[in-house]
Amino acid sequence: MYIVTGGAGFIGSNVVARLAERGAEVVVVDWLRSDERWRNLARHEIADLILPEALPAWLQAHAGQVEAVIHMGANSSTTETDADLIFRQNTRSTLDLLEWCTLNGRRLIYASSAATYGDGSAGFDDAADVAHLARLRPLNAYGWSKHLVDRRIARLRQRGAALPPQCVGLKFFNVYGPNEYHKGSMQSVVARNFAAVRRGDALRLFRSQRPQYGDGGQLRDFVYVGDCVEVVTWLIDNPHVSGLFNVGSGAARTWLDLAQALFAACQLPARVEFIDMPPELIEKYQYFTEARIGRLRAAGYQRPFTGLEAGVGEYVRDYLCREDPYR
Repeated sequence: MYIVTGGAGFIGSNVVARLAERGAEVVVVDWLRSDERWRNLARHEIADLILPEALPAWLQAHAGQVEAVIHMGANSSTTETDADLIFRQNTRSTLDLLEWCTLNGRRLIYASSAATYGDGSAGFDDAADVAHLARLRPLNAYGWSKHLVDRRIARLRQRGAALPPQCVGLKFFNVYGPNEYHKGSMQSVVARNFAAVRRGDALRLFRSQRPQYGDGGQLRDFVYVGDCVEVVTWLIDNPHVSGLFNVGSGAARTWLDLAQALFAACQLPARVEFIDMPPELIEKYQYFTEARIGRLRAAGYQRPFTGLEAGVGEYVRDYLCREDPYR
């Protein structure tokens, strides 16, 4: 039995889909709210749906049946200003699951984030030692809440303290793909602009505030959600692998590249307009992210990552263009 927290969310529901396809017994932990995220789960068989607040009691009653906890649940809003809420939903929940998995000898794979790298001035090396992590400076409460967990596990590992038999943190970069439709302003640019692009509107991108980057030339590591699922699946199949790993394509691309890929997938000529960045974002905006994936490769993961044009093309063709766009 696999527990997937945030299993009705974006990455989590894609993990649930893969596990269900493999015939695994999957228990989803999430709130469904009223935004139709239940449709992220509708195609797949699950064993149970548990509210997050009911999870401790459920785990106590079913500890012997659990193979692993796949912890994707989080408040993923990078603009959330309630730090107490962020800490409770992201840091505290993860540390509680870390303790439970340690005490019960169960495997834990949890979602960290590339937001832990802040402005990128300290690089994008996924080294998991205490000294390296201490140099990172997240730019928002979301990144900080994830960074706290990474640092705590690094400290426990340094001390030789007990940890789960498999303990893996995954620093996801800019993920896009099916089942993100409930995320509102946190959707990828592809999902947020698809309908407008198809009806002939221009796609709007932020003007650059730095002379070394042209408008639309800001760089991101865009990673297709299917690749994230492949990494999680590989970890499930390789329980001897533990550590902290970047999950990105390893190749930074510009926002203009992404826009052009979307127009091409829609078989339309590119139309891009540039708008001013909101003042509150200027000091917190990342101009460059690129995953260093050498440690993931060294651990044994060899599957190639999907290129931007191929990923956007599949997303548009196999999901966004269909009446039912869910995986």
